[in-house]
Amino acid sequence: MTRHANSFRPHYGATPNPDGTTTFRLWAPSSHAVSLEIESLAPQPMAREDDGTFTIRARAAPGSRYTYRVRPDLAVPDPASRFQPDGVHNASAVTDPDAYSWRHEDWQGRPWNETVIYELHAGLLGGFDGVQDILPELAAIGVTAIEIMPVNSFGGTRNWGYDGVLPYAPTAAYGPPDRLKALVDAAHGHGLMVILDVVYNHFGADGNYIGEYAEDFFDHSQNSIWGAGIAFARPQVARFFYENVLYWLTEFRFDGVRIDAASAITDHAWFGKLLAQVRQTMPPEQHVHLILENENNDAGLLRDGFTAQWNDDGHNVLHVLLTGEKDGYYEMFADRPTEYLARVLEEGFEYQGQTNPYSGKPRGMASSDLPPEKFILFLQNHDQTGNRAFGERLISLCDEQALRATYALLLLSPQIPMLFMGEEWGCTTPFLFFTDFHDELADAVREGRRKEFAKFPSFNTPSARARIPDPNQRSTFDMSRPDRRERETTQGKAWLALTRELLSLREQHIVPRLDPRVHSDGAEPIGDKAVAARWTLKDGTNLTIALNLGDADIPIEEPTELLHATVSSRPRGIIPPRCAVIGLEPAS
Repeated sequence: MTRHANSFRPHYGATPNPDGTTTFRLWAPSSHAVSLEIESLAPQPMAREDDGTFTIRARAAPGSRYTYRVRPDLAVPDPASRFQPDGVHNASAVTDPDAYSWRHEDWQGRPWNETVIYELHAGLLGGFDGVQDILPELAAIGVTAIEIMPVNSFGGTRNWGYDGVLPYAPTAAYGPPDRLKALVDAAHGHGLMVILDVVYNHFGADGNYIGEYAEDFFDHSQNSIWGAGIAFARPQVARFFYENVLYWLTEFRFDGVRIDAASAITDHAWFGKLLAQVRQTMPPEQHVHLILENENNDAGLLRDGFTAQWNDDGHNVLHVLLTGEKDGYYEMFADRPTEYLARVLEEGFEYQGQTNPYSGKPRGMASSDLPPEKFILFLQNHDQTGNRAFGERLISLCDEQALRATYALLLLSPQIPMLFMGEEWGCTTPFLFFTDFHDELADAVREGRRKEFAKFPSFNTPSARARIPDPNQRSTFDMSRPDRRERETTQGKAWLALTRELLSLREQHIVPRLDPRVHSDGAEPIGDKAVAARWTLKDGTNLTIALNLGDADIPIEEPTELLHATVSSRPRGIIPPRCAVIGLEPAS
């Protein structure tokens, strides 16, 4: 069975019917009356159900623009809008969910063990069509999945996407919905999965009208630094979000989603509802991947069925070892980073319930029983790069030979690797925090951004903080675009060759031996900033990785079959400084 038709339809929003009418549904419990206003037509009163849902079946063809009149003085876009041609403050548009003609109907995804993720920002790459243009080169170097930062509609035309307000509507700044479908379709034609970042823990400040007609959508006891808390315990709210996942998986045929800041979703039961709905809706042979970003290190969700979690612990300890930085959340890993790296390689998470010195609270739970494929490892991503004041990439912050050694660990370990756009060619372009807000909101975002860094010694004066790029300036966005000319430099070509080599080795030697039976045989420090780790793969073969980021030669047990060494002229049985040695031992 394949997905030859999209049989799933979200409950809320505008759903076209075969007879040329469209059914409109809006949950607006704070409103006494709601009218549907379709362009050029008189307002049409909607019927109110007991739970505050307003419905109407009206003649409206795909392309029709409409709003909901929730108060005499306020007409709003549909919170479940499928398309906002003129931005988040204007009318929504009815879309035909079956208008796009799919070329790769038989695509069923790829098993998780084959995954090599490439995180990207569609806006910086030229929108949905611009991303489509680079798919052949990504497939050629060994990437098997692209992960797209959020595409939900947001205020303005430039944004990371985590300030979205209309989670069902791909932003018009990147292209209409069918161009997003064409991107997913083309990726499948190249053998690439497509994963979408989704944000359910808050709404952005620009264009969020929900509180005007559905105050019950929010739980203000759970407000966070990002905004008003969401009332996931309410059935209507829970449904709004788990159906959003199903919408992306069915109508757009994404292969999975990555749920941002899952720790801020306060109703833990929602995750179980999501898993149940996905299992009930998707064909059993379809590979569907549900990924978490979760500060809580909730290993229980991974045991329950979520595919994997971004391993922030792995990133943070490697960043400390490579750069020596100890500010902010890097403080959590600064005292014994070599030991912490060994634990990350052996058990997945470093924080498994101990107190986080950064927050003073316990963090995480035991994870040693989980297979390595439950953890997504990375050296860079949008957060840890873009949350720096000047958005520097690692290649500008550490020794390049040490970075190459760590890159080999990333791409050949049994944890699932993720690259950040441009990393494959050693991109030096910064990735900055950018928005497109105006007036008082722009001022608040600019000053809030600079205030974040006031506690750092290098930004403890107003003049120092003034050097931090203004997120709302167009130049901040333009500076963040990866410079593809670097691909043709000597350094760029060398990094691309290394990426191809390592991912080829992964595809040939590691991927066929990965599954949930893979387990660690231990990892331990072998010297200053040096770790050796060993895993038993599914056929009994042992994978060994030794990484030395220190300054001294260290003796190691030479692997029987050497897969890769980042320093080629080393003596046998020795790992020199800033080197990685990866090999295989046959099954005993």
